[in-house]
Amino acid sequence: MNTPSVDQLRIRLFADGADLKNIRELAANPKIQGFTTNPTLMRAAGVSDYRTFAFDVLKVVTGRPISFEVFADDFPTMEAQAREIAKWGDNVYVKIPVTNTKGESSCPLIARLAKAGVKLNVTAIMTLDQVGEVGQSLDPAVPAVVSVFAGRVADTGRDPVPHMARALELLRDRPKAELLWASPRELLNIFQADAIGCHIITATPDLLKKLSLVGKDLDLYSRETVSMFYNDAKAAGFAIATG
Repeated sequence: MNTPSVDQLRIRLFADGADLKNIRELAANPKIQGFTTNPTLMRAAGVSDYRTFAFDVLKVVTGRPISFEVFADDFPTMEAQAREIAKWGDNVYVKIPVTNTKGESSCPLIARLAKAGVKLNVTAIMTLDQVGEVGQSLDPAVPAVVSVFAGRVADTGRDPVPHMARALELLRDRPKAELLWASPRELLNIFQADAIGCHIITATPDLLKKLSLVGKDLDLYSRETVSMFYNDAKAAGFAIATG
């Protein structure tokens, strides 16, 4: 079995979250090349003022991409929010969901914003049809991120690897569009995404902490696991009467 190495990865690692302390710590790590967040993560982190939070993050995240998401459900308000967020910094990408809650496509809005030079991160994508439609809506000259939720695709029992490989092919005529493997479920997904040539993978701080395990000696890991079981049983005072 080949020993994997973080240093050999070509894929860009982005951190996903809304805890300012975690963002600050991860911003000090040169292996983290960008950041993403969303309203659900922000709510979970206790964020109450969207703009204040965003500007606090932008003081920490400099020189690396950071994505902030619109939260309206009607397209005119979504567009107004997107144009405002785009003003917040040169490193800001505006996250636009691929549809609204009614299932209406965001592609006409995506096309208008891309034509206006807004850097977009199109999010919540699941299907290859959506990838193709989004790709055709993007401006070839404007940087963009296409976020396919490969982890959620896997949750449905579908193999995300060929799915993402095909997504890459669909974006081939959009050289400024980068494919992002979103919602990874395990650290192996980073290496799977890297192997097919995916441009970016975004991961939570908990998953990123597992990077220290990459390449770990499996015999040592086995003994450490046995020791964990033994020590926990001892600490719990477990006993089985024998004989």
